[in-house]
Amino acid sequence: MHRLVQTSIFRIALLYLLLLGATLAVLLGFIYWSTAGLIERQNDETVQAEIRGLAEQYRDEGLVRLMEVIHERSGPRGTPQNVYLLTGPGLQPLAGNLADWPAAASEQEGWLEVELARRDDPSDGPHVIRGRAFDLAGGYRLFVGRDTVERADFRGIVAGALAWAVLPAVALGLLGGALIGRYSLARVDSVRAASEDIVRGDLSRRVPLTGSGDEFDRLAATINAMLARIETLMGGMRLVTDSLAHDLRSPLTRARGAIEMALRRHQDAESYRQALEQTAAELETILRTFDALINIAQAEAGLNRLTLGELDLTALARDLLEVYQPIAEEAGLEFSGEIAADVVIRGHRQLLGQAVANLLDNAVKYSPPGGRISLTLATTGDGAALSVADSGPGIPAADRERVLQRFVRLDDSRATPGSGLGLSLVAAVAKLHDVDLALDDNAPGLRVTFAFPAA
Repeated sequence: MHRLVQTSIFRIALLYLLLLGATLAVLLGFIYWSTAGLIERQNDETVQAEIRGLAEQYRDEGLVRLMEVIHERSGPRGTPQNVYLLTGPGLQPLAGNLADWPAAASEQEGWLEVELARRDDPSDGPHVIRGRAFDLAGGYRLFVGRDTVERADFRGIVAGALAWAVLPAVALGLLGGALIGRYSLARVDSVRAASEDIVRGDLSRRVPLTGSGDEFDRLAATINAMLARIETLMGGMRLVTDSLAHDLRSPLTRARGAIEMALRRHQDAESYRQALEQTAAELETILRTFDALINIAQAEAGLNRLTLGELDLTALARDLLEVYQPIAEEAGLEFSGEIAADVVIRGHRQLLGQAVANLLDNAVKYSPPGGRISLTLATTGDGAALSVADSGPGIPAADRERVLQRFVRLDDSRATPGSGLGLSLVAAVAKLHDVDLALDDNAPGLRVTFAFPAA
């Protein structure tokens, strides 16, 4: 219950109840004030009319007739709420249904509200009377008023209505607030429990969904998507760390072995030179791995997005064709290119050039002697397409998504040198440029295509 009272939903329910109660109180108070004022004005008008009529009776027909009229009107056939009292010069009662002359009527003029006993009330209890005193000729005095029981009854009705309106509303509101607070508290507790498991290291934990589609479910779905992304990133980080440690261990071991061999044996200068060259080659492999990781991180983080500008893709493709043609010929491969003219996109020349160069390096590396490599740039209906195709072993369809991850190398490529970062950089550059990257069969071989939107 203590936790329930501290929930924001319960406090909002209490605030709502407070506002509702204040609104009902103001509304009923206005109704009471308006209606009570109307009743009081009607009573005053009735009393004024009675005073004028009785004064005319006295003036026209004398004291005896006035007493008869007062006896008649204050009797059982008269109006129960009307009260009368006619007194002589010494304030002795002569006619009417009041027991005594109100003392306040002798001290002040105008409308009075006094407590008086009525002769026609067996209980002899005081009644709140509102009326006026009137002086008659000959020292006689007349008091005419109305019992305020109607106003008191109306006040009781309004108070009862307020109680019956506010108390059930408060009770139902508290019950509803408690139920809603309990529901929200249970949903928050499920999120908290899942979060505590995640903090303890269980990244596979997810916030449960009820299937209602409410705001808690939408929040839980967003949190679960975030957790899935975090789990993927953490898994990728572990994979990168493990793969990096594995791939760097071999060149570092070979470099250390070459240095130790050179130090243990007394060799000539040429042998030392060969050991240093081998060490430098292994260190170059390590540096290339780190350079590739840095480029991939920059491309994935979008650090170069602000430097994207107009890029002549035709010129870039022609430069790459010119650079790799002699390399392909030296490897015994046929390299052809079909480059469309005047293709301009928004891009980063260095990163995009490095990505295409990685594809061409793979094509040269995995194509058998006598094979074919092609570099194609063509315009499409909504942009341009740049593709690199080879006649190598290709990549099975089931592995094409996986090879875009870092350090992933298929079994067929284990015998060839490399770190498994080339296609990762290609995928990161494609993501940076917001282009579609497709890996397709080239029958035989692999075709990798960048689909650029129009500049």
